[in-house]
Amino acid sequence: MRACIPLVLAVLCGLAWAGKMESCASRCNEKFNRDAACQCDRRCPRHGDCCEDYKHLCTEDHKESEPFPQPEEETEDALASNLYSAPTSCQGRCYEAFDKHHQCHCNARCQEFGNCCKDFESLCSHREGFSYSSDAISKEEIQSISEKIYRADTNKAQKEDIVLNRQNRISPSETRDQVDHCPKPLFTYVNEKLFSKPTYAAFINLLNNYQRVTGHGEHFSAQQLAEQDAFLREIMKTAVMKEVYSFLHHQNRYGSEQEFVDDLKNMWFGLYSRGKEEGDSSGFEHVFSGEVKKGKVTGFHNWIRFYLQEKEGLVDYYSHILDGPWDSYPDVLAMQFNWDGYYKEVGSAFIGSSPEFEFALYSLCFIARPGKVCQLSLGGYPLAIQTYTWDNSTYGNGKKYIATAYIVSST
Repeated sequence: MRACIPLVLAVLCGLAWAGKMESCASRCNEKFNRDAACQCDRRCPRHGDCCEDYKHLCTEDHKESEPFPQPEEETEDALASNLYSAPTSCQGRCYEAFDKHHQCHCNARCQEFGNCCKDFESLCSHREGFSYSSDAISKEEIQSISEKIYRADTNKAQKEDIVLNRQNRISPSETRDQVDHCPKPLFTYVNEKLFSKPTYAAFINLLNNYQRVTGHGEHFSAQQLAEQDAFLREIMKTAVMKEVYSFLHHQNRYGSEQEFVDDLKNMWFGLYSRGKEEGDSSGFEHVFSGEVKKGKVTGFHNWIRFYLQEKEGLVDYYSHILDGPWDSYPDVLAMQFNWDGYYKEVGSAFIGSSPEFEFALYSLCFIARPGKVCQLSLGGYPLAIQTYTWDNSTYGNGKKYIATAYIVSST
């Protein structure tokens, strides 16, 4: 028996070492390691062999705020691979944010740095309101507009509309254990009269239009495409989305409401490929409906979807690691759950918000801070949202789809 102990220890140590080499923890900027399962050196994004947590742990843009662990699968498809042809024109790109992957630029400071696209003068510089500061949206401006959006959400749930049973809170270190700490559902009661409101009804109509497993192409019927337009039409009637458009129009990001709506449809509903088949995913499907890739739940950051799936017996709530500071809705919860046989390690979501509220904040952050942490203020409390761009394909003249968007902090 004693002779077996060294062998067992060696196997356990080997497994621990192998697990460590699948993460960038304590490995940022190390030299290429041919024995590691993935890399953490500065050139790994170029070669496409970074560990899944590389962007979270090793890049400056993602060190700002991360009080609870984020699911590694969120980043694996969002890392830049630059497989598309970078745009060389300003057509459809006037006032867009600086993007280091582009060969030339169309923002208000490109003339200052001498890196404008050749057609910048003819397409952009004469437009009303163009100035050197027009494309730089400050943190303070984002926090101010997010407070306006928060106040404008009159379709949100009231306290009596939702009763939660949060049950057991676990530590971040326990999220990988996949243990069900909560014997009862998360939602004890939801006033389903909320779902008869136009934006809720239009949103719910979209949720079952997708195949959740990546690698299976999405093929929309005429009715399903009409449902996308109906959702956008309904949310644009709300004060929440009017605030967002007004702000972005004032920032010279969009010349008309129709231009804004067209861009929202492309960035959220445009199809791209996360798996082997073309057109198997979109930003909306990933963030709001949820997907399964490599045996893990990815995306799925919406409370309405969660409630409806839990009601059908398809979602099993396990625990939570963060409960937001708000004493009314919308609130924030970061939870662990099983979705019909697949585990979600950390799923952050607003609770009790209207569909237009979430759509507005995620869109705002993606447009103003694409691929970065976006610092908001809601009801006097800070909140951070992380977005990622999909870099393997584009729409229009080099514009990027939404890969994902989710809450990373409420402190």
